[in-house]
Amino acid sequence: MPHNLGVRKDVTVIGGGPVGLFAAFYAGLRGMSVRIIDSLPELGGQLTALYPEKYIYDMPGFPKVLAKELAVQMAEQAQMFGPELVLEETAQTLTEDEEGFLIGTGTAIYPTRTVIISAGAGAFSPTKLGVPLEEQYVGRGLSYGVREKSVFAGKRVLVVGGGDSAVDWCLNLEPIAKEITLVHRRDQFRAHEESVRQLEQSTVGMRLWQVIKELHGADQLEAVTIENSQTKELERVETDAVIVNVGFKSSLGPIKDWDLQIEKTQIVVNDQFETNRPGVFAVGDVCTFPSKMKLIATGVGEAAIAVGFAKLRLDPEAKLFPGHSSDMDLGTPS
Repeated sequence: MPHNLGVRKDVTVIGGGPVGLFAAFYAGLRGMSVRIIDSLPELGGQLTALYPEKYIYDMPGFPKVLAKELAVQMAEQAQMFGPELVLEETAQTLTEDEEGFLIGTGTAIYPTRTVIISAGAGAFSPTKLGVPLEEQYVGRGLSYGVREKSVFAGKRVLVVGGGDSAVDWCLNLEPIAKEITLVHRRDQFRAHEESVRQLEQSTVGMRLWQVIKELHGADQLEAVTIENSQTKELERVETDAVIVNVGFKSSLGPIKDWDLQIEKTQIVVNDQFETNRPGVFAVGDVCTFPSKMKLIATGVGEAAIAVGFAKLRLDPEAKLFPGHSSDMDLGTPS
């Protein structure tokens, strides 16, 4: 067991994505001392790790904003009150003591009075095509997302999927790619209606009821074989790049062993966003409850509620809602 013992904080936020960052900010606004633990080397979560150049449309105040720019702004906001940042460490264990909890990362023990889990989808890995030689072409024309749009400038690009990410990337890359084609196994989309409307009015080609069966090329991906799932007809299609956006497989990792009530890789919470372990809260994509919506906009609301009840747990005389932020003291907590 590591002997490095940190200073006890009022709240430790596990996860440095947008929802966790807002939880840290709002806890600071409520005068709480805060720690953020995240396994990534920088704040921002999936915004920076998976799709930094993807536009985000569901954040109030922004008609659209690049994920990396939103991450920068939210990280700046989260650090207004000087939270302790513990990056590139994974929260592995959660035990209780007389003052709250002890979070172990393998290198240190971090004491805390309350915990807010905002781990997004948890540890995630992209869902793959499941075709021969797939690993061979990763980074050689095949990718599971977009980190730099400029890589696809002037290229013939196939985007695989029918959800928001696939449709958004088609629209984002349309102005710079030579040719964009969406490959989808059905004729119905899971993306938002407005995005689908824009797709249908764009120059993006669509190959519906089709799936990729084979990849071809020497050192780089040069072509794919596509199968029509209705007629079983095969066709070779020349391409420079394939972007696979068919979802991610997620895992709670060590959190699944924290004696929390879990349903389908999500943590069950009550209307206070508290788990079955008093003092441990969960917000954002990692939690589940009736009428759950997985949006950043709703996640930050969940974070504010969880912080309010964490504050009440520490100080029963405090108010759940102390007033609007414009009326509050923005001094730094001790």
